[in-house]
Amino acid sequence: MFGRRLRLARKRAGLSMRSLAERVNPPVTAQAISKYEAGKMMPSSAVLVGLGKALDVSLDFLMSAQVEVLDGLEFRKHSGTSARDRAKAEAIVIDNLERYLVIEDILGIAPDLDWVEGLRCESVASEDDIDTKADQLRNHWHLGMDPIPSLCALLEEKGIKVVEDDLPERISGLACHVLRGGNAVADAIVVSNRTNVERKRFNLAHELAHRIILSTGNPAIKLESAMNRFASAFLVPRESLLEEAGPSRHRVTYYEIIRLKHTYGVSAAAMLMRLGQVGILRPANVRYAFTTFARSWRRNEPEPISGDSGFATFERPRRFEQLVWRAVGEELIAPVRAAELLNQSLGTVEQRISGPSPH
Repeated sequence: MFGRRLRLARKRAGLSMRSLAERVNPPVTAQAISKYEAGKMMPSSAVLVGLGKALDVSLDFLMSAQVEVLDGLEFRKHSGTSARDRAKAEAIVIDNLERYLVIEDILGIAPDLDWVEGLRCESVASEDDIDTKADQLRNHWHLGMDPIPSLCALLEEKGIKVVEDDLPERISGLACHVLRGGNAVADAIVVSNRTNVERKRFNLAHELAHRIILSTGNPAIKLESAMNRFASAFLVPRESLLEEAGPSRHRVTYYEIIRLKHTYGVSAAAMLMRLGQVGILRPANVRYAFTTFARSWRRNEPEPISGDSGFATFERPRRFEQLVWRAVGEELIAPVRAAELLNQSLGTVEQRISGPSPH
């Protein structure tokens, strides 16, 4: 376990074994680092501390066994994403999930993987199959056809670990199974904190799709396109959109698209695409829109949902933080441990325990 963590941290830092050896104090050789990574030798405590400082990672990250491996790792990334970016994202995810599983162990919370029982499918053969799968999940979770107020809250309620962090710029999200002792202990979905709320919601739904649909049985439908289609159908159900916009239109005005994007909490570009997917707009109308008034929508969001209202108010993970404060309140962990888990200063944690000082 230590060897794999050391290698991941080194890859995250973009260092060769020789470069890392030159940074560690007390000194070590590149050959020693090779043996550490291969599991043939363990460093002394002083070298271990030096490795953590050189790589800017905690000793918990290097030594913990809460997360053995991230299985079925699916990245939502731009082309040109480097191996270093992927390693950095993986290290960020492991660090977050280590802390998440630690607090669940302290509170005696058992793993919950029942959310996907009977829902996961090996493949889908058509876009209609994808829409049907999204509707089935909505029915299974008793969501009806209304907009989902908080995707983060919904996924956390179902037992999925949701993490939001500063991922590398070219990676907007990922999904994975968390294995410990050879067994799956959690499903996790991770999104970047760089994105606006519209794209965050879509990325969450996209990564959810990776946990539901494993492949496509149609060469004409690429896997990532299938995940996007699922995300659109899950966030904007066909039945609901037809009722909102009408069954067939020659044109949908800018005003209506903006109203619909704010109703469902998706980007204007995603809404325009969905209007075409359900047949409200013809494909030619959608293509024309993206070459004229909607040309810049994929880069610049028109009339974005503001950060302090509507969907943006609720769309962030909360469960991990709530569990830490529960453990503090039940005196299962000390304030200093809470500060470590939350990545906050001890002063901030103590203030939140006692409240503001009386004047």
